Amino acid sequence: MPTWHYSLKLRDESKIAKAVAFDIPVSIKYMREIANSIKGMKLSEAERFLDNVIKLKQAVPFRRYHGKVSHKKGLAEQFGWPSGRYPVKGARYVLELLKNVKANAENKGLNVDKLVIAHIAAHRGLTLKRYMPRAFGRATPKYRRTSHLEVVVKEVE
Repeated sequence: MPTWHYSLKLRDESKIAKAVAFDIPVSIKYMREIANSIKGMKLSEAERFLDNVIKLKQAVPFRRYHGKVSHKKGLAEQFGWPSGRYPVKGARYVLELLKNVKANAENKGLNVDKLVIAHIAAHRGLTLKRYMPRAFGRATPKYRRTSHLEVVVKEVE
């Protein structure tokens, strides 16, 4: 079985907390856009942002995978990019991971109010390949894509 390591290497790990989630049943395209939108935010601000995404009040900017994605109100003022979507399923999984890293930080003795997302990355996971039978003996592939997500928060003064 292959080994896995965080993609961020730090010498002093006393002021950071880490968490990882494997095999999230959400496409890497959505997870990448969510991760890039909350990178650098305070932890409480990122949780509030993801709650608004789940409630369909605030959109996530889609910068790389923006083909045929419509413009959303207020995105250009906040993120400098007009097109976006509401990836509710992905936002739920990222919010769960942020709660895990918050609990890890509390367990380590860090101040939760001063935590900032220093690193967050989405990686491609397994692709489950299924085939749907079609007419005249043909078959259509049906892929179930998963992704991995890692997050590192640090305490700032």
